[in-house]
Amino acid sequence: MAPDREHIRPDGGIDTLDPPPIDVLTEETLEPETLAENAPRLETVVELLNRPALTRVYVFICYWGPVAPPEAMEALDLSKSTAYAYVDRLVDLGLVDRDDSTRPQQLTADPIIIVEQYVPIVITPTVLHALALQEVDEDVEYFMDRYGLGKLIAALRGAGLHFAGNTTQRMVASDIDVRETEAMMIIYALKPALAVGREHDPFFEYLFPDVHDEMDLPDLDDVANAPTDSSAPDR
Repeated sequence: MAPDREHIRPDGGIDTLDPPPIDVLTEETLEPETLAENAPRLETVVELLNRPALTRVYVFICYWGPVAPPEAMEALDLSKSTAYAYVDRLVDLGLVDRDDSTRPQQLTADPIIIVEQYVPIVITPTVLHALALQEVDEDVEYFMDRYGLGKLIAALRGAGLHFAGNTTQRMVASDIDVRETEAMMIIYALKPALAVGREHDPFFEYLFPDVHDEMDLPDLDDVANAPTDSSAPDR
């Protein structure tokens, strides 16, 4: 029986019941030219996952754009040199478009998504927002330092299920193998990423196909703070 590719697991990944067929790796996909063409995409994601401060700027532009660099500086409390360095790097990575025909410049960014069919991982702007929260939230920073990105994605999925009323904090703790106090802490620390993501992440349903419209989250109509500011939605 073919595996169910549509079921996303509580840890944020996709169930893979069978190994990928060997014909997935064809001569065409393994050609050096093809691998070289795809390399920048991988490098881009790796850089975002390893640089939460950079990711924070990307998420802000992605969700709030078009914005001018000074708006990002003020919203994210960055120095001018730091803000422009991050913007330059995001432009170089192809993640941000900079319109120089206006004054001030206008920045926009398209949301990215990576759903790997044979590796249990889903990356969307909501996941990147959760990662970036460690820059402004000590609870997320602690959780990342202790458990890493994989478990943070698992906690994000668990938090979504919790706010949808499908699971308790104790169940989340058991599912992702952390202490109950840590589960409670991270569930509420990730609430901003869920609240903003549901409004602005076009790929939110990829993480929560079953409960994306059932979560009890704050309304963002009156929220003007940066999306990576943990104080934006009411915790």
